[in-house]
Amino acid sequence: MVTPIRRAKCPGIVALALSVLWGVVAALQLATPCWADSAEAAEVPASDASAAPASAPPSGLSRWFNPANAPFIPIPLIGVDPDSGTTLGVIPTWLKTDEHHHIRRIIAPDVLYNPYFGIGFHARVYAYPSVDEQWSVVTGAKQRVERKFVVEYQSGRLRAQRCSFNGSLMYDRDGTPRFFGIGNQSPQSAETNYTNEQESVQAQIGLNLSKAWQLLYTGRMRVLDVLPGTLERIASIGDRFGDILGLGTSHELLNRLSVVYDTRDDLTVASRGMKWVVYGGLASRHGVFNDSLYSEAGVDASAFRPIAKDTTLAAHLAVRYLPSAHRVPFWALSSIGGDRSQVGGVQPLRGFGAGRFYDRNSFSTTIELRRTVMSFNAISTHVELELAPFVDLGRVFARSSTWPLAQLHKVGGLGIRGIARPFVVGYVDIGYGSEGMAVFTGINYPF
Repeated sequence: MVTPIRRAKCPGIVALALSVLWGVVAALQLATPCWADSAEAAEVPASDASAAPASAPPSGLSRWFNPANAPFIPIPLIGVDPDSGTTLGVIPTWLKTDEHHHIRRIIAPDVLYNPYFGIGFHARVYAYPSVDEQWSVVTGAKQRVERKFVVEYQSGRLRAQRCSFNGSLMYDRDGTPRFFGIGNQSPQSAETNYTNEQESVQAQIGLNLSKAWQLLYTGRMRVLDVLPGTLERIASIGDRFGDILGLGTSHELLNRLSVVYDTRDDLTVASRGMKWVVYGGLASRHGVFNDSLYSEAGVDASAFRPIAKDTTLAAHLAVRYLPSAHRVPFWALSSIGGDRSQVGGVQPLRGFGAGRFYDRNSFSTTIELRRTVMSFNAISTHVELELAPFVDLGRVFARSSTWPLAQLHKVGGLGIRGIARPFVVGYVDIGYGSEGMAVFTGINYPF
């Protein structure tokens, strides 16, 4: 059986990932590699160098595809996957760098066409004023169903001050989510589609006890509507799971307290150190501080160890339990699937789509071997190409007495990453599991 390839649900959010990986190909032809022999270059006589005629800058159509001269980088958008059909478009991308060739701002709008949702556009700005501060704005819409508006702001990332802050405001209407039922063995044949419409406000306030230790409060208010699916040839969630909790409108107010221990040498591209998060929280549907929806407790840990030159062994582990649960919507349960790790949320299983398995509790672990294989100058910045074979293991389970290491879903694969330090990682991750191959693209590491 041929299993179709999955790709990131929002093509535009990966504008930088595509531009960096596109730059890998372009720079191999257009840029001077950083590994060029400098001594050999120094042996060229000055008279010969001065006699060489200066090459004229590209003109016409070729100018738009030369990273060194183009006013912006026109990234073709071509996506074929079972979740959102065939998406075609273009992503003109502007990169602003500083004197050290570090990316400080990315402007990446797009215009696209999707057969399910029609013509669409997105506008994006990612800003990196300093290592300690970041912000972004993303907005977009398609002719049918899908809408998005997200604002995020972070300050105090280095924990040099007493407090750190991370805030976000989001409205998102997504027509592509899938639901297969509850349980670790939910069958692929039970696939359904629904439209996910949600509004959320989240604030995280960290009390920095030291550079390594932090006491973190997370407050999140979310309203989520699970609406009928709109995709052809896929059953709507209500047709197959009409009794599942979470259909229609649900409210969630989460209060979570975490103890964080973080010794990583870099917040974006870590090569040594570790990060541990131990957390507990209460989620209510009415009121402020109560567990009228559920209570949660868990651990999220990652570790990084250099084992050779340009090679890092990275590992991640996450366990989440819901000690109490009162008619919890399916989307608030623990879940695994997809390419992202969120503390207290979904965990990666890169041979399956996002949220492939749901249940009350979850276990997930990942090991990656990250090796830099080349580096060069491209798109006004310095780019490293990294290959990372990985293994993902995970499961969901209903009872807290269940041994979490039994009946694990297994995925093996390869990650291809383009890194523009200090802030940007673009990736293509290819995983293979029991239901076939899955491909994900995006920005930032999965953990």
